[in-house]
Amino acid sequence: MKADWLRETALVLGVEQNNTSHAEKLVSSLGGLIGIAVVYFLSLEHESALSSALIVASMGASAVLVFAVPHGALSQPWPVLGGHLISAIIGVSCFKLFDNILVASSAAVGLAILSMYYMRCLHPPGGATALLAVIGGPSINSMEFAFVINPILSNISILLLTAIAFNSLFRWRRYPAHGITTSQRIAAHKRATPEHNLTQEDFTAALQQLDSFIDVSAEDLSDIFERALRHTENHDTTIAPASIATGACYSNGKLGFHWSIRQITQLSGNLIEYEVVSGQNKGETAHCTREQFVIWARYRVKRQEKQWVREFQLLSSEEVQPC
Repeated sequence: MKADWLRETALVLGVEQNNTSHAEKLVSSLGGLIGIAVVYFLSLEHESALSSALIVASMGASAVLVFAVPHGALSQPWPVLGGHLISAIIGVSCFKLFDNILVASSAAVGLAILSMYYMRCLHPPGGATALLAVIGGPSINSMEFAFVINPILSNISILLLTAIAFNSLFRWRRYPAHGITTSQRIAAHKRATPEHNLTQEDFTAALQQLDSFIDVSAEDLSDIFERALRHTENHDTTIAPASIATGACYSNGKLGFHWSIRQITQLSGNLIEYEVVSGQNKGETAHCTREQFVIWARYRVKRQEKQWVREFQLLSSEEVQPC
């Protein structure tokens, strides 16, 4: 089916499944506008127009992170500050050590990535700063290590201060991400009443086992898990065999590989025919009794903004929309 092909293609290409509200998108955009405007204005006060334009281009990528992904691990103050400073030092050093620009620029970016990893300040725009220190031209190269202090340090400091001030204006944003108060943390954990065996250390161990940098912290994962527990507790549903409707979609509520969505294609007395429309065994068709189906099914779902969500208010069979 065309829709399935398009969804699979989007997943292969890594097209972002973004459910961010329009307000959040606009806030992020406004933050980037203000942040770069302040950095650019102050840069023009101290540098030539050419070098300022180059520096602001390097800061633009950081602005995307601190204003659009303020809770992300790559966006926090130390990655932003340390990533740019370390990369700038490496970039200047490589330019001075290697006569060949190709070797110098390649070494600068590669060593910057390695250093940021070990210094725990991985910040993608740092690679651009390292490269800029090598290929920025005479106006940049002539600064040598002064380039690290002014304009890099000064510009990063301005951007960070602007991000902290701007993000603090919106109660749902935390920058730095650890900026949530102790009282808020206690209140959040009190709301998470369900008992479970998973711990903060389990999330940390899981991230380590992936052996790949993930732009989320163990703290964020545990917060997501607690919110998911509250969500399932507040909206627990039981499916009655008689409520099963043709065209409706149901989830088994499992996680990862074992998760799947079934759509009812035909009802004939107590017999159900269904198709697996998402998850494990997608495309498979089968049949069973109503009683067997409700043992498998945990709740009814529907598509909302390209995501599967619970359908708490069950529709009548006439109101069911295709999945």
